[in-house]
Amino acid sequence: MTSRLHLLIAISICLRFSHILATKAMLASIVKPGIFRHIMCRNNVYPRSNVTRFSVPDNLVFWNVPYESYCPTCYTAPHINGQTWADEPQPLGIKWNQNDGLVNRVSFHGEYKIKNGLPQNPIGRTGLCGRGLLGRWGPNHAADPIVTRWKRDENGEVLSHENSGKNILQMVAIQRSDNKMWAIPGGMVDPGENVSVTLKREFTEEALNFDDKGNMVEQFFKQSGEHVYSGYVDDFRNTDNSWMETTALNFHDDDGSKVGQLKLQAGDDATNVRWTDINGDLKLHANHADIVREVIIKRNAHW
Repeated sequence: MTSRLHLLIAISICLRFSHILATKAMLASIVKPGIFRHIMCRNNVYPRSNVTRFSVPDNLVFWNVPYESYCPTCYTAPHINGQTWADEPQPLGIKWNQNDGLVNRVSFHGEYKIKNGLPQNPIGRTGLCGRGLLGRWGPNHAADPIVTRWKRDENGEVLSHENSGKNILQMVAIQRSDNKMWAIPGGMVDPGENVSVTLKREFTEEALNFDDKGNMVEQFFKQSGEHVYSGYVDDFRNTDNSWMETTALNFHDDDGSKVGQLKLQAGDDATNVRWTDINGDLKLHANHADIVREVIIKRNAHW
């Protein structure tokens, strides 16, 4: 009897460990160099310009695959030069793959290559060189707060989906003003800024735009958000030499008594804001849907 109990315990531990490993593997593979092929930043006209990206077929995305005729246009938006948040036009004296003063030039995907004095996108070719609309050569770091609550009826009871039987999770989503797509209300990490500060600031600026309830929001974001993802973002602004990376944390209002009750109001770079049901049909900016799906897994919610 004792041996059977020990066997069952051992099997339970193995299954639990296997689930943890599988979840970690799934998270790591969201955007993994050498496996993931970006889509948003390839084979299209670069945003806010008339510059067409050089064609990059699926089989020629990765740098280790020869592409002899590859000759992308180099483009940096004119308004970028001279901005306090942007690098100089020529990346002279930049310390790559490390903290360069207050600027974080470390990629979540390890050491990126420097070719002809320029950093090389770790995911592969985009059909455009230069910085495009991005301020930094190399990784441009952002932070994305995924703020969630359970969907409830008028009596405050948590609603479950009729098919899966699992509870329905809602998130705060903003409609971006640049491409009109719905997205996580995130933003750029300022030089020397702690990511936790960025998360609270961006959520407040883009989704709330309010003066009262400030103390409650302050306390809500003091809780330890659960880490969801750190890595490359398949952003439409990416180039061969500049790309977006983010840190995403989930801040969950389990009983809906805190930010779950706030009246949302679009601000800063957002056109609109709303509580959005999360499910498999959700279309979001860049690879935000893949990131949000990790929250669904963590919360065992309907997808």
